[in-house]
Amino acid sequence: MPMKQRSRDGKLIEGADGQDRLLAALYGSAFGRLLLKPLTMPGLSRAAGWFLSTKASKVFIKPFIRSNHIDMSQFEPVEYESYNDFFSRRIRPEARPVDMDPRHLISPADSKLTVLPVTETGRFTLKHTAYTVGSLLKDPVLAAEYVGGWACVFRLTVDDYHRYCYAFDAEKGENIAIPGKLHTVNPIANDFFPIYKENAREFTILHTREFGKVIAMEVGALLVGKIVNHHGPSSVQRGQEKGYFQFGGSTVVMLLKQDTAVIDDDILENSRNGIETVVKFGEKIGIAK
Repeated sequence: MPMKQRSRDGKLIEGADGQDRLLAALYGSAFGRLLLKPLTMPGLSRAAGWFLSTKASKVFIKPFIRSNHIDMSQFEPVEYESYNDFFSRRIRPEARPVDMDPRHLISPADSKLTVLPVTETGRFTLKHTAYTVGSLLKDPVLAAEYVGGWACVFRLTVDDYHRYCYAFDAEKGENIAIPGKLHTVNPIANDFFPIYKENAREFTILHTREFGKVIAMEVGALLVGKIVNHHGPSSVQRGQEKGYFQFGGSTVVMLLKQDTAVIDDDILENSRNGIETVVKFGEKIGIAK
């Protein structure tokens, strides 16, 4: 079943859309999962990505805007060369002001947020599926540092702004890529596959003053063959663009160590009740402890 969502002003948003119903039908049957199997392979995702980067793909732009009720006045006025060019469009800076208080924890992306405690065994549970930080990072020594902390899961849907930022001033480490499949990150898929430890992903370590050693991870999804991160090891700034996803839904995961942050009450309450909180790029979601 799709997860419910709640806005920051407390409005509950529920009801499956057409994509939810289609994915429920496909992931919910053995035949459907058989049909989906080739779609989760990175090779097909790359082929789809190639087509969506051609001029011929521009025909999909206007129908997508209409069906997803996207307000294009928020975005920079440019002529798009392809569907992927449109999908990774840049928003006007004034449409996404960034909270610049260094003690405030901010969202790196427009997304649906769930914040989960990491247990003493390194586990966190998303929609009845248990994950370990070790399986997520493929590094049990690094994972052990996040026991008792928070796993912040920012799920982007196709109608979201697909560029993401650094949530901190930080010294950034190298980008570490973990190959894998490309299941949808829609919560429906999580009923049948442990998507965050199967999907292709990339992470980096951010050394920050206010929040300590933070892990920032991007997770690819169905027909998202490309995670584009702009920087190698370097000094980065809060609100600076970190990268972007090409076509499809996708996810950013932030791992925080124990006793480094206090998450906003509404987000924690929603997460405990299995409800995602709708957040915006640059918006406060917590505070340094």
